[in-house]
Amino acid sequence: MSLNSSLISRKEDTGSTESQISYLTDLVSKLTFHLKLHPKDYSSQRGLWRVLGRRKRLLRYLSEKDMISYTRIINTLGIRKSEKR
Repeated sequence: MSLNSSLISRKEDTGSTESQISYLTDLVSKLTFHLKLHPKDYSSQRGLWRVLGRRKRLLRYLSEKDMISYTRIINTLGIRKSEKR
């Protein structure tokens, strides 16, 4: 688990929303690389969709709770802004 140290306030703070989003983004990149090598691995594809959904929910929560932290994390991790519904 490689957490981006600039996003979390303390080293032990692995439960914060920012650290969870950072972890899930790392997992998304690993699964995306795996699926480029194995395009018919549908169970991994479903796992990627689940991880993306979880990250999307956490990002929505963070944007409602703390907009400054939300903009900082999407800029640092290179995540696109989600569209409003």
